[in-house]
Amino acid sequence: MTVRRYPVAILLVVVTVALVAVNGLALWGDTFALWIDDAMQLSAGVSAVVCGFLVARRVRGHQRWWRAVIALGMTGWSLGQCVWSWYQLIDGRGLPSPSLADVGYLSFPVFALVALFILARARIRPDRERWQPTQWTAHFGVAVVLDGLVVTGSLFILTWTAALGQLVRATAPDALAWAVAIAYPLSDLVVVVVAVLLVVFDRVDRPYRANLLLLAVGIVALACSDSVFAYLVSIGAESMKPWSDAGFVLGPLFIAYALLVTPDTRRRDEAGPPVGVDWWQLALPYVPVTAVALLITVQVVAGAGPDAVEVYVGVLVVLLVLARQLLSLLDNRLLLRRVYEGQQQLTHQAYHDPLTGLANRLLFADRLDRAIEQSGTKQSGIKQGGEPVDGQRPLVLIFVDLDDFKEVNDRFGHAGGDALLHAVAQRLLSCVRSGDTVARLGGDEFAILLEGELDAPQAVADRIQGVLRRPFAVDGTLVPVRASMGLVVPDPAEPLITSDVLLGRADTSMYAGKRLGKDTTVVYRPSQDGPPDFPSALRRADGGLPDGFALVFQPIVRLPDETPVAVEALARWTTRDGASVSPETFVRAAEGAGLGAELDALVLDLACREIAAAGLDLTVHVNVCASGLGAAALEQSVGASLARYRLPADRLVVEITETVPVPDLCAGAEAIRRLQELGVRVALDDFGAGYSSLTVLHALPVDLIKLDRALTTGVQPERDTALCRSLVGLCADLDMAVVAEGIETAEQAELIIRAGCTTAQGYLFGHPAPLSALRLSTLSAG
Repeated sequence: MTVRRYPVAILLVVVTVALVAVNGLALWGDTFALWIDDAMQLSAGVSAVVCGFLVARRVRGHQRWWRAVIALGMTGWSLGQCVWSWYQLIDGRGLPSPSLADVGYLSFPVFALVALFILARARIRPDRERWQPTQWTAHFGVAVVLDGLVVTGSLFILTWTAALGQLVRATAPDALAWAVAIAYPLSDLVVVVVAVLLVVFDRVDRPYRANLLLLAVGIVALACSDSVFAYLVSIGAESMKPWSDAGFVLGPLFIAYALLVTPDTRRRDEAGPPVGVDWWQLALPYVPVTAVALLITVQVVAGAGPDAVEVYVGVLVVLLVLARQLLSLLDNRLLLRRVYEGQQQLTHQAYHDPLTGLANRLLFADRLDRAIEQSGTKQSGIKQGGEPVDGQRPLVLIFVDLDDFKEVNDRFGHAGGDALLHAVAQRLLSCVRSGDTVARLGGDEFAILLEGELDAPQAVADRIQGVLRRPFAVDGTLVPVRASMGLVVPDPAEPLITSDVLLGRADTSMYAGKRLGKDTTVVYRPSQDGPPDFPSALRRADGGLPDGFALVFQPIVRLPDETPVAVEALARWTTRDGASVSPETFVRAAEGAGLGAELDALVLDLACREIAAAGLDLTVHVNVCASGLGAAALEQSVGASLARYRLPADRLVVEITETVPVPDLCAGAEAIRRLQELGVRVALDDFGAGYSSLTVLHALPVDLIKLDRALTTGVQPERDTALCRSLVGLCADLDMAVVAEGIETAEQAELIIRAGCTTAQGYLFGHPAPLSALRLSTLSAG
C-alpha cells in the first residue's frame, strides 16, 4: 500500500466503523444484525489472509516471513470464525465456548507473537548502520525493563477489572471452560505488551514502523473484544452484541493494512532534515497508567472501590513509575554532562589545529594579546624611560617556517607531509616550557610565544633549530628539515602595539632570513635600509672590521671541577639599526658570496688579537669552513695571526665546521698536517651531525673532536652514555681528545662524566660573552 492509497484506507476504516455502529442498533432485528456482524468479521479475517499471502510472494527475507506467519495466524482465526458462525447462526448457540472455534481464535496470539519477533529482527536497514540504544540514554536497558513492567502492570489491572478478575472469582461449569475463558485475556496481555514495547522503543525513522504500528493497533483491537468476550463468558451471558465485536472487525482490517504496507528501503540522502521527537514513543508507556487512574477514579466515585489485587498491583505500578522518573532525572544529569563535555570538545576544536593538536591562529592571537597586556607594552603600563613596571611579564615571539616543505609533499604525498608536521610540532613543544604557547598558523608555519622569565632569545632559537636539524623519519626514510625563523622581542616603551603587528614583524624577519639563504634566525629590529647584507659590509670593510662585527667567547671547562681550559671564539654581527643577525645567517651569506676565506681570516685575526691582549693563559678555538681546508689562504692567515700577536701555536685550535662537506679528503688531510707542523691543533666540530662521519674521522688526522649536542641530550640516558663511552674510547685509541658540546644541565654533565669525557662546553658553564666579561668569571673560578 502506497502513500497515495492512505486516504482510501482511512475512508474504508470510517465506513467500517459506521457499519458496525449502525449494525449495533439492530434496526432490522437481532438475527439479521448477528448475520451481518459475523459476515463482517469473516470478511475482515479473510481479507487479512489474502493480503498477507499475496504481499509475502513479492517480498524477501524478514518481510516475507512475518507476513506469512501473520497470514497463518489469521487463517486459524478465520477458520475459528467460520466454526463460530456455524455454531451461532446454524446451530443456534449464543456464545459457543469452549468449542473448536477457540482453537482457531487462540492460535492467532501464538502466530502474532512469532511475527512480532520476526518483524523486530527486520530493524536493520541495508543502507544504514545498526541503531544502538545506548545512543539515547546511559541506562537504556533499565528504562526498557521499567517501562515494560509499567505497561504490563497497567494492562494487567485493566484486564483484571474487565475480565480476568471475574473469571478467577467465577465458578466455571468445568475446568476446560474456565481455562479457555482465562486463556483469552492472558494471551492477549502478552501479545499486547510485546507490541506496545516494540512501538515505544523502536526508531522513529525505521522503514518498517508503519507495519509495526498498524499491526499493534490490530492486535489491541482484537484483545479488547477478546476481553469483552471472556467477561461475558465468565458471567454466563448468552449473547454478544455487535458493538462488542467491533474489535473483531477493525482488528483484522488494521492487520490487513499492516500486511499491505511495503516500505521504501531505497537509500536516502543522509543529509536530509533532522528527525523530530516522536511523542508517541514518550507517551505510550503512560497511556495504560492513565487508563488505570481513570478506572480507579470511576470505581471510587461509583462506590465500588478497587479490590486488593488492583490496589497491590497499582501501588507496584506507582513505585515503578517513580523509579522510572528518578532514572530519567539521572539520565538528564548525564545528558547535561555530555552536553557540557561536547561544548568543551567543540571549544577545543575551534581553538586548536586538528592535525598537530597545537593552538591555532585564533587562540594564539588571543594569548598574544593577553601577553602584550601583561608585558606592559601599553602606554599605561610603562615607567618613564621605557623600563617595565613591577609585575610585567617579558615575552618573545618566534615565527617558524619550514624550508622547502613542498619537496616533502611532492616526495611522500600529503600523508607523509602531515606526519612530518605532527613530528615537528612535538619537537617544538619539547623546546619550550609548559606555560609557553606553540601554535600552527597554517601550512608549514608555526609560531611560539615565550612568556615570563626567559633565557636569551637567541639561545631559545638556537635550541629550536638544533632539535629540528635532527632528521625526521617519514615512511621509513630519514628526512632532514631546516627552518627559517623570525624572532621579535617587543619594546616595552612602544605604545599601542598589537598581536597583528608583532606577527607581521616576525613574518618579515623570517622572510628576510629566507632571502639570506634559509635555515636562519633573524631578530627583528626597525630598519629603513631593507634586509641586512653582511657580504656588502664585509667588502666595505676591505680587510678591516665590518660595522657591528664582534666576537664573543664561550668557556670550555675541565670536568669535574669545571676549571676553564679554553674558550671558543664565536662571531656576532649587529646591523646599523641594532638588529642581531644569527651566525648561521651571515656566515652562510658570506660563503655564498665567495667570501668564506675572508671571513675565516677576519675571525682568526680578531680572536688571536683579543686573547693575546687579555693576557689569559687559555687556548682559543676558532671555527673555519671545511670548504677552505687545503687552501693556501687559510694556512697563511693562521701563520700571520700567530706571528702578528706572538701567540704560541699550541694555544690555537682550528675547528673545521662542516656546513658543507670537505671537497677532497686527501687534500684536507694534507692541509691538516701542514697546520699541525705549525704547532696548531685541529678539531672536527659537531661530530655526529652534518657531514661528520667515521669515514671523515678516519681520513682526517685531527687532534680532537667535539661531540654534537644531539649525542648528549640525556633523553635516553643509558643509550646516550653507551654511545658517548664508545666514541670516547675510540678517540682515546686514536690519540684524540674529546669535547662534549651543548651541556646545559647537571644531568647531561653527569652523563658525559660517566662516559669518560673530561672536557665540556655549554650554557651550564657559561654563555657566550665578550672576553672582558669572561675574564672576570675565569678569575673568580680560579
